[in-house]
Amino acid sequence: MEKNTALILIDIQKAFDDIDYWGGNRNNPDAEENAGKILDAWRQYKMPVFHVKHCSINPYSPLSERNPGNEIKDIVRPVGNEPVIKKNVNSAFIGTNLKQMLDEHGIHSVVVLGLTTDHCVSTTVRMAANYHYNTFIVADAIATFDKTGVRGEKFDAELIHQTALASLKDEFAVVITTGELLNRIRELNGSVLLA
Repeated sequence: MEKNTALILIDIQKAFDDIDYWGGNRNNPDAEENAGKILDAWRQYKMPVFHVKHCSINPYSPLSERNPGNEIKDIVRPVGNEPVIKKNVNSAFIGTNLKQMLDEHGIHSVVVLGLTTDHCVSTTVRMAANYHYNTFIVADAIATFDKTGVRGEKFDAELIHQTALASLKDEFAVVITTGELLNRIRELNGSVLLA
């Protein structure tokens, strides 16, 4: 991890507050709070931040730009000139200028967090690793929902979350917690984070 490590916040949007719409039960209820703490640290140390939001091409989707659910949640709302990247597929790299911006800023390491673990977060992490970025994923600053299997069976959100992380661990990313990440950032910058 380097001093210009980029924070990439994926799809922390108001539409995901409708838990029933996305499959029912959700894990990691503190994910957004942890994302907010991490974002505060990045801002304090003036490290690069990139917000990503899903803009569904389906006009009836809660994530469509015509719907209020498209908005980024207040706890991680972009400020100043923090870039907001709009995507309409699972990866934050497809159909966007994210890679170009990372490369223009000489960024080699990225930290990914947001929603949801097994969809847009996982896809973005996999592509970041394939692009040879040193990639970190924050296990307690991401979350997902229950899923229905191919035989109609119900899989719990926490199981989906943990198996998605197991698939990413070491092959695509370093899996880290909010506390571990904040300690690394504190050490990297040689100062104490403000409360």
